[in-house]
Amino acid sequence: MKKILVVDDSPAWRVFHKNNLEEVFIETGTTDYKIDIADSGRSGYDFVMQNHDSPYDLIISDLQMEEDFEPKYAGEWFIEQVGTFSKYFNTKIIICSGCYNIKQIAETLHTDYIPKRIAVSDINGYKDSIINNLK
Repeated sequence: MKKILVVDDSPAWRVFHKNNLEEVFIETGTTDYKIDIADSGRSGYDFVMQNHDSPYDLIISDLQMEEDFEPKYAGEWFIEQVGTFSKYFNTKIIICSGCYNIKQIAETLHTDYIPKRIAVSDINGYKDSIINNLK
């Protein structure tokens, strides 16, 4: 089973990711999958803790969510926390954010990234990134 966690504080973006993930699974003939949705970095962390023994295959996370972790973004804090669990070393992470320095943060955290403006303007590129990260 493929397990995916989406972490974003925007209801519209959570729906965007969920719908497109479901389309990717239909297009690739994948029927055995689970998509969990978290509405904050802290909530995403709780999902990771609850699924520690059966880690996610892919995590898609926003950066700019709750402000509890300044000067870091909540998504940045969340991704750093995921990286501390050895069972999550093989989990692929995609940052999907409108943050101006998304590329720099993604490189620092060793993750893939998709700027939100690209995700909506190049849906096929977005889906290809999902597929490549699920391989």
